[in-house]
Parts: sequence; C-alpha cells; structure tokens
Amino acid sequence: MGVIHKFLDFFGLQEEEVVKKETVIEEIEDDSFEEEKRSSSKNGAKNNVVSIHSNKNSRVVLNEPRTYEETQEIANHIKSRRAVIVNLQRVRSDQALRIVDFLSGTVYALNGSISKIGSNIFLCTPDSVEIEGTITELLKEEIERNR
Repeated sequence: MGVIHKFLDFFGLQEEEVVKKETVIEEIEDDSFEEEKRSSSKNGAKNNVVSIHSNKNSRVVLNEPRTYEETQEIANHIKSRRAVIVNLQRVRSDQALRIVDFLSGTVYALNGSISKIGSNIFLCTPDSVEIEGTITELLKEEIERNR
C-alpha cells in the first residue's frame, strides 16, 4: 500500500481526497451544532433527558451441554448479560453437579441468580433479570420421587 500512497501523493490525488473528507466532516459537525443551538434556544434550555430503556431485545439462550467443557460457553452468555436455560438431562449426574457448581459461582460473581425450574433444568440469569415465583409442584414431585 505504501507504493500506491506515494503514487497518489505524486499526482496530488490523495491530499485532495483527504481535504474533501475533512471539509465534509467539518460541515456536518457545523450543521449539527447549529441545529442543536436552535433546538436549545427554542426550548429555553438544553434537553438533558436520556432514555434509560435499552433498544436491544432481551435474549434467552437455551443450552443442553453434553460435557463439562461446554460450561464455559454458558458462563460467557451470562457474562454477556443473557439469561440461559440449561438442560442437564443428557449429562451424567456427577457432570451435572460440577456444571451447576460452576454456574452457581459464575452467577454469584456477577450478582445474578440461578433457579431450578424442572428436573435437571436450571435458569441462570445476570443481575439485570429478576426472577419471580417458584415452581413448587415440580419440586414437590422430585422430593417425593427421591424418598
């Protein structure tokens, strides 16, 4: 690319393009500044209202790990502030316990929460998501089965 730039500089083409871009950017900035001044003078004061609602859509990720190694991917989703439903029905019980332990530590570190929503199914959420209520019927059935 160095040769092309030298060639353009030799013929004076590159400098004109840069100057034109800078002029356009300055014109855009001047126009936006003037428009801001006009709107603030109409309102009598600057408008300092900021929306606290995000335009992003919330996401819930469904994950069904088959090995403990896939747990890092789930943790990355939680770190990215996404809720994750984890189905542990396809892993051995010792692996499922390790996964739940790891995810419990992850949500604790991020001030999130983890809730059991079914037999071997968990909901992991970051601190930006609130969980209300419980699923007591499923929990009662599981307790009775384990007796």
